[in-house]
Amino acid sequence: MSIRRKCVRALTAMAASVLLATGAQAAQVNIGFTGPLSGGAALYGDQSVKGMQLAAKQINDAGGFEVDGKNYTVNIVALDDKYTPGQAAVNARRLAQRERAPVIFTPHSGGIYALQAFNERDNFLIMGFTSIPQVTEKGNSLTVRIPPTFTAYLEPFAKLAMDRFGPKIAIANATHDYAKMWGAAFEKTWVERGGSVVANNPMDYNKSADFYTGVSRALAAKPDVLFIGGASEPTGLVVRQARELGFKGGFILMDQAKLNDVATVAGGIGTLEGSVGVTPLELYDSEDSHRFIDLYKATYNSNATSESSYHYFSVHLTVQAMKEAGSVTDPRAIRAAMQKALVSLPPAFNPYGVSHIDDDGGLQTDPRVAYVKDGEVFALTRAQILDGEALPEQ
Repeated sequence: MSIRRKCVRALTAMAASVLLATGAQAAQVNIGFTGPLSGGAALYGDQSVKGMQLAAKQINDAGGFEVDGKNYTVNIVALDDKYTPGQAAVNARRLAQRERAPVIFTPHSGGIYALQAFNERDNFLIMGFTSIPQVTEKGNSLTVRIPPTFTAYLEPFAKLAMDRFGPKIAIANATHDYAKMWGAAFEKTWVERGGSVVANNPMDYNKSADFYTGVSRALAAKPDVLFIGGASEPTGLVVRQARELGFKGGFILMDQAKLNDVATVAGGIGTLEGSVGVTPLELYDSEDSHRFIDLYKATYNSNATSESSYHYFSVHLTVQAMKEAGSVTDPRAIRAAMQKALVSLPPAFNPYGVSHIDDDGGLQTDPRVAYVKDGEVFALTRAQILDGEALPEQ
């Protein structure tokens, strides 16, 4: 054999070995997402996906992750379900069957319930971004609830708003299942504290861009407080139009709506005077939360939200659980490894300081309440509010 032919064979073998090595490095794990990427809740879905993609980029830029001696990268496969449970179910089947995603994220309760109808049978883990406690209380063994439950907010929200503005409330929140559950629970808490519901006029936040008619009906009952909320953009429109119609009272925002994004649409934080909602991430006094805020800003030139930060954290948690489980394909092993993963996950990837996962699959952290007073947003703990400690003067 000629020297030239030997060299060609050697180069061919080297190229093949490089391809094999590259293939080993490029083994890919698909993590699915089904949520609203169009319509009134598109910003909500987009922020969720961006958090996931940022985590995937960090993992991949660091060389991927190793499980059982094999290296993997993360690929986020995001599908638009337009905030509808039926389309969420269609998307999930595609993600589980065609994309082989062992874990599927969805940021709305309707989608979670739709997926729970078949996820145990089809063998994929749901990472659900909703504060409704029932999604984990119903006993689905392959569901993890990401944020704290909304029940932690009911008492402090009611106390702050009622003490400042008075006992009459009008309900003007969204119409999806999550909003209905939130609204029903809050009404009960409000009445138990001595308040009254003077109007009940939920609106479809996902389809309408003009809420004047619905808001006018709520304001006709002369409430002291408006209970509102859905995705942040339409919630901001509700606030703006209520102020334009002369409403001077306070707002209670369901936890899906974020004060900063609502204020952007409503016309500034001044329009939200007296509002009560969930605390923006930047008011958490934590190096890890501020590190994420800076990273998100540098990557997307926009402000981080709880959606983006919780989804960022949850992708890192999912990958850590895969490492602890020794599997990228077994959803039950991944779910079983979540607590161990929480302990071993570096704090830099956990902006909210999630401490543990309960037996039902709910991730646990200490939620904080945001309160707008004189154009400033205060971050308060539940104990501070209910015990009357360290509150801004009303």
